[in-house]
Amino acid sequence: MSSELHLPNPPRQEGFIECSRRLIHKGRKFDFEMVSVQRPSGRVVQREVVRHPGAVIILPILPDGRVVAIRNYRIAVGARLYEFPAGTLEPPEAPEACAARELIEETGFQAATLAPLGWFHTTPGLTDEKMYAFVATSLVHVGQRLEEDEDIEVVGLTITEALTMLGQPGTTASAPAACWSDAKSMLTLLLAQRAGYFDQSAG
Repeated sequence: MSSELHLPNPPRQEGFIECSRRLIHKGRKFDFEMVSVQRPSGRVVQREVVRHPGAVIILPILPDGRVVAIRNYRIAVGARLYEFPAGTLEPPEAPEACAARELIEETGFQAATLAPLGWFHTTPGLTDEKMYAFVATSLVHVGQRLEEDEDIEVVGLTITEALTMLGQPGTTASAPAACWSDAKSMLTLLLAQRAGYFDQSAG
């Protein structure tokens, strides 16, 4: 028996033509556009798109093996979430420079080493945001430099604690307090694990 999967409408990556872009709103950090695209069938569709300058996320690892997370209040979801420090690029700022800056601002730690884990699109159905992930090591505490509108709590987690928190949000109707629901942080944790940064035997 053949294992080939036959789809009624195979995915097509070519033949899409961008017809126009129209600025809807110019925001403080992001722009909002209406984009018209012609599909291979010839039909023209419109989508609202958030244009983003790019961002970084940093997974800081302390000398004792714990990771540094933050609890950050997010207005969009009306809750304080566990996350790893992250921030928006300020063009022409390089991702590594942004990562070093955001790490200090949000956690108070300065890293001697920032190692790239790769990049990913955060929400391609909504925005073109491209996020660069880093692991920060050889940390020295220099003090937080929060912006005026930021209220961030710094939290140290063992690797076991951090990994146990994965998958928790889906277990109950209302997510427990100690869990990840932030996708970029969950993915970065898994990327770091795959890259061999964690010795789980150390707890």
